[in-house]
Amino acid sequence: MNPKKMLAAFLLFSLNAVLLGNQQKIIKDDLDFPYILTSPPQRIISLAPNITEILFDLDLGEKVVGVTRYCDFPEKALKKEKIGGLIDLNLERIIALKPDLIIGFRGNPIRTIERLRGLHLPLFVLEIGKNLETVFIIIEKIGTITQKEKKAEILVESLKKRYNKTQAALRNVQHEPRVFLSIHGTGLWTCGKGSFLNDLVEKARGVNIAGNIRRKWLHYNREQLIHDNPEVIIILSKSQREFSNVKDWIKNEAHLKGIKAVETDRIYFLDENLATRPGPRLMDALEELARILHPQFFKEER
Repeated sequence: MNPKKMLAAFLLFSLNAVLLGNQQKIIKDDLDFPYILTSPPQRIISLAPNITEILFDLDLGEKVVGVTRYCDFPEKALKKEKIGGLIDLNLERIIALKPDLIIGFRGNPIRTIERLRGLHLPLFVLEIGKNLETVFIIIEKIGTITQKEKKAEILVESLKKRYNKTQAALRNVQHEPRVFLSIHGTGLWTCGKGSFLNDLVEKARGVNIAGNIRRKWLHYNREQLIHDNPEVIIILSKSQREFSNVKDWIKNEAHLKGIKAVETDRIYFLDENLATRPGPRLMDALEELARILHPQFFKEER
């Protein structure tokens, strides 16, 4: 081939490679809005604690420039710029941080989401996790938009292995105890059908006494609690002190003294942040729940 033609062919091939390499990929977020994937993001803002935890688990902590004031894990997240809370986001601060990716979720106010879109900021909104399986999907989606697909795949596989190990340990369970989950350290607030906490109880081979109520979060009245007579009460708290206060209230409440969980002192602490954030640490919550409900199958781990 003529040298000039060879050079022209090489240049054409190189140009096509560059064009293909820079080709934009468009994916849709969970609100069905398009997001354009170009180069890996360098300045990420997280609008929820579970998203922050996933980003750090994908080794993207150095790329995170802003988080909510509730993003307290891992410890390095505490040093990041705060952009408000889950529902009172500071738009001016978000804009000032010049993000090239903002990751939110359906729990953020729709008005705020619309304002961010109106400002043409690079926003990707995720669904709220409904169960452990949707947490895996959330991790994979964050892996895709940050171009950390392989890291996300490895993380999901490791979580699935832990899940399978827990299920194997529970394979011979004969009795699934009735469970009451007390959330937010308030005594009788609990979770119903459709919540990821209900899903965790079921996966830990327990029966959530509020699991047949089609409300994710609800207040349980004392009469119903007495009637359902839970064998185990699990108090989700941010601290042992908060747990002790709620436990003492339950044990000292005259009307609740006949409940089996109170009589047998099967009232347990579960870290609220583990169990209420649909991220990687939800697996820690599942493992702890399984050990609480069925300690006989986890004796070797103690």
